[in-house]
Amino acid sequence: MKRNIVLATVAAAALIGGGTVAAYAGSGDDGASPRQSDVRVADDRDDAPKDDTDDRDDAQDDRDDARDDREEAAAQARGADVTAAEAIAAALERTPGTAVSAELDDDGSRVWEVTVVKADGTEHDVRVSAGDGKVLSDRRDDDDDDDGRRDLAALKGSTVDAREAAEAAAAKGTVVEIDLDDDGPAVWKAETTKGEWNVDLKSGAVTAHHDDAGQDDDRNDRDDD
Repeated sequence: MKRNIVLATVAAAALIGGGTVAAYAGSGDDGASPRQSDVRVADDRDDAPKDDTDDRDDAQDDRDDARDDREEAAAQARGADVTAAEAIAAALERTPGTAVSAELDDDGSRVWEVTVVKADGTEHDVRVSAGDGKVLSDRRDDDDDDDGRRDLAALKGSTVDAREAAEAAAAKGTVVEIDLDDDGPAVWKAETTKGEWNVDLKSGAVTAHHDDAGQDDDRNDRDDD
């Protein structure tokens, strides 16, 4: 009788706490060796549906970041009378070469900063007024000519230059930055007041830009699930 009471008590404890409980019960006064009884209770929590709150929060964070980027781009573009394509054309007129980027300065100075690479790989930072398109300065960048040579190599065989890419991306909003993205297959990456876009180096086709790192993280999250 005493053994039954012990087993019942252990089983009840297992039901409450979950998991495996080892119970030892004697035979009372007959001197028999105690025996072990395993009580296993399935943990109902294992069958509970996965909480997707974190995924929803991450998606909302991404939307918030994209909205903030668009608002920042709109603030940059406000008051700029010279387009990215026009700034690139002005920079190349002063400093012949290959334009690999143009960015509207966000410090309130209303200046386009255009990077031009010479045939020998040297880079020049050309500043163009966003108000009237005049070239304000032209400074050779002596930090690393390898960057310029890499950009020229990435553009080999392309038919769409930075100015043409900026014109194509303008269909997706006012362009505040155009840059050669060669982390993967080389494309022109444009930031506009309506988001970020890729411009194909040969066809000039404009497609939505997706962050590769974010995509990898998403894939890893799905794999972990």
